[in-house]
This record gives sequence, structure tokens and C-alpha cells, in this order.
Amino acid sequence: MLQQLPALVVLLAVLLQFGTMFAVGRARGKYGIHAPATSGHPAFERAYRVQMNTLEAVLLFLPTLWLAARYGFAGWAGVAGLAWIVGRTWYALAYLRDAARRGGGYVLGMLAWAAVLVMAVIGLARALLLA
Repeated sequence: MLQQLPALVVLLAVLLQFGTMFAVGRARGKYGIHAPATSGHPAFERAYRVQMNTLEAVLLFLPTLWLAARYGFAGWAGVAGLAWIVGRTWYALAYLRDAARRGGGYVLGMLAWAAVLVMAVIGLARALLLA
């Protein structure tokens, strides 16, 4: 079960990214922000920033998750990945309501990503040294 946890985390990350995309589309319609505009109503701008910030974060997170999983830390990487999902979801929901309250989710997500990064570095270094 723990060996498949990283794959579940990837699917959850895809769903999270879809959710942020959906929130932007919904905000565009609700506040009359027509593409390609990326500014207007503050609630739309928050939704847009959540989507972009999540996209930026997922590009750092997914490769490190798979490296950690591939090089000996699948279970722990999956657990840290679930913490990342929780943190990024908390971040997104808080940011959508009030940008000033996004800090807790951001910190949790960054700590989880840092843990996965350390696992990836250790695992790959170990593999290179033993090769």
C-alpha cells in the first residue's frame, strides 16, 4: 500500500490543480473578467494567484516526489506528499477567502516539499555512490 502512495498523491495533485483552474474559470464568469485579462475584481485576482502559485509549486513538488519514491523512500515520500496536498489545499482555500491567512498552508506545504526534497537527494546520492 505505501509503495503506491506517491501515485495517489500525484492524482490528488492533478485534482488540486484542476480545482484551482475551475476556481479561476468560475471567478471569471462571476466577476465578468474576460480572457485574456488577468486582473479586475480582487476575488478573481486571488483565484488567479492561487492557480499560478499552485502550478509553480507542483512543478517543484512532483519531480522530487518521484525521485524520492524511486530511490528508496516511496512510503515516506507518499506520507510527506499527503502533507503537501493538505498544506496546498489549506493554502488555496485560505487564500481564496483572505490572502493574509494563507501562511499556515504555505508553511505546511513547503515543509512537506522540503522533506521530499531531502529524501530525493539522499536516495539519489546513495544510488550514485553505490553504482
